[in-house]
Amino acid sequence: MPPGVRLMPAQAASMRADDPKRRVLKDVFGFDDFRPGQADVMGALLAGRHVLAVMPTGAGKSLCYQVPALVMGGLTLVVSPLVALMQDQVAALRLAGVAAETINSSLDRDANVAAWRRVASGQTRLLYLAPERLMTERMLDALSRLDVSLIAIDEAHCISQWGPAFRREYEDLSRLSGIFPDVPIIAVTATADEATRTDIEARLFAGRAETLVLGFDRPNIKLTIEPKQDSKRQLLRFVERHPGKSGIIYCLSRKKTEEMAAFLEKNGVRALAYHAGMSKEAREANQNAFMTLSGVVMVATIAFGMGIDKPDVAYVFHTDLPGSLEAYYQEIGRAGRDGRSAEAHMLYGLGDIRMRRLFIDDEDASPEHKRRAHRRLDTLIGYCETAQCRRQVLLGYFGEEAQACGNCDSCLDQAPRADGGAEARIILAAIAQSGERFGSAHVIDILLGHETEKILARGHQRLSSFGTGAAHKKTVWLSLIRQLVAGGFLIPDPEGHGGLAISDSGRALGRGEVAFQYRVENRDPLARGKKRAAQGSAMGGEGVDASLLAALKTLRLRLAKERQVPAYVIFSDRTLIDMAERRPRDIDAFAEVNGVGAAKLKEFGAAFLAAIVSHAG
Repeated sequence: MPPGVRLMPAQAASMRADDPKRRVLKDVFGFDDFRPGQADVMGALLAGRHVLAVMPTGAGKSLCYQVPALVMGGLTLVVSPLVALMQDQVAALRLAGVAAETINSSLDRDANVAAWRRVASGQTRLLYLAPERLMTERMLDALSRLDVSLIAIDEAHCISQWGPAFRREYEDLSRLSGIFPDVPIIAVTATADEATRTDIEARLFAGRAETLVLGFDRPNIKLTIEPKQDSKRQLLRFVERHPGKSGIIYCLSRKKTEEMAAFLEKNGVRALAYHAGMSKEAREANQNAFMTLSGVVMVATIAFGMGIDKPDVAYVFHTDLPGSLEAYYQEIGRAGRDGRSAEAHMLYGLGDIRMRRLFIDDEDASPEHKRRAHRRLDTLIGYCETAQCRRQVLLGYFGEEAQACGNCDSCLDQAPRADGGAEARIILAAIAQSGERFGSAHVIDILLGHETEKILARGHQRLSSFGTGAAHKKTVWLSLIRQLVAGGFLIPDPEGHGGLAISDSGRALGRGEVAFQYRVENRDPLARGKKRAAQGSAMGGEGVDASLLAALKTLRLRLAKERQVPAYVIFSDRTLIDMAERRPRDIDAFAEVNGVGAAKLKEFGAAFLAAIVSHAG
């Protein structure tokens, strides 16, 4: 079909009749066409082949198994790591008219027993289970007597011991292909490098799977990283450049999440907190507000985001270093799903590296797993410190080649490079003379000749390196130390106390045997933020009547509260935007709205049509 040509209803119906996938896609889920990669994944499953699908966040991974489940008939098992995510997906499917169930620990015994009876009687099409519940002998024995036609494993990177989010309860899923030898299995994930993909293929499919990797690039997201100085001030300056926009701010701890949300509120920004320590009711209320109201900023730990599909998130801001490049990629992928310009902005400092090292060392994992985790962190640090195009580095990590993007801080505001050998040797001398026991702040005090109480107590004012760095400011030395860490010349936190030690390559650098090129950071990143303010604030509006869209969101929230489900389960923001653009006046026109299937047309059509007509009147 030529680009830009829209099928007439009769043509579209004929095409759907010829293709069961398209018929289910339109009639049940209300979509006219597949997103890139979806049809290929579904086709492989319907042909009985195992599939590993690596698709970007927001690419529609769930439909890749939900549509085949309904085409195949029988029972589809869906493995998911989070109870809340399972419940939301089941609620969304039921509203679409699909018989779906979940059996999990948050439900009482009577509810679980009733759900199982519907499964056993053949009423249920999709059953959502946590891996530890699925892999019990009792559950497997019961399922073996049923007509299981498909198995889907969500967040499949959790099965890989080499991935950053390995979960032991996922390990046992490797038995599934042997227990259900004739059942196709699909494993889906948004983030898996080549080593993780290979491990998933070997564990889950014994190497017998069709691996489909969609492009990882999200070119509409501008990538920026700046040194952490005054994180509250830096955050506020950034948020103020995006007035009236929705954004997600990620913090490392629950405490910091609440502090940052309160700080933004105090400064006139509508900000809400979200973390696992809050009550379920409080989390749901804040999530619904974020999904429904415009200009709300969600300040959250990584507990927020999975399963959330809000297309108009204008930015994702990390106040702390993420756990890995995979985690970073997945988290920034929640911005700009509507295709508009969006930003991913991260603050990064040596304290973040030290904290992440501690997390890895304290983890209950094998030495090899910890070594890989440290190497993965090293890769993230290298990404933060790189002077080349960030998108090239990020995509290269996932095995994808790219040209310089022109939409990251390295491309837009290239910092010059200089020979840093002399400065590096001054730093290395101060670290060596003070015993390789102290962190960057103390080392810089030595270099600047500051007679602090700590310096005097240890006699470090008598070191030959004391005062040798007076030619540069503290910020310059801090940047140099970060880049020496990124280059592997310095090892942070050798014993868990924040000290800096010199590596073998660092000693070679000290002897003048290797070179050190560093990125010159001679401009205030906050000043650069001012320079870019016009570009950041020029992001387009919705292109729809804002008051109508607000009315539709209010109606959606009321309906969601009545049914005790998250707002986005009723209709996604994409559907409401399409509704506001089309302004349908009757049921037939409403049926053409993107994301309105038959069940939702019957359930919600009249209410939303009334809201649209009322707004026009």
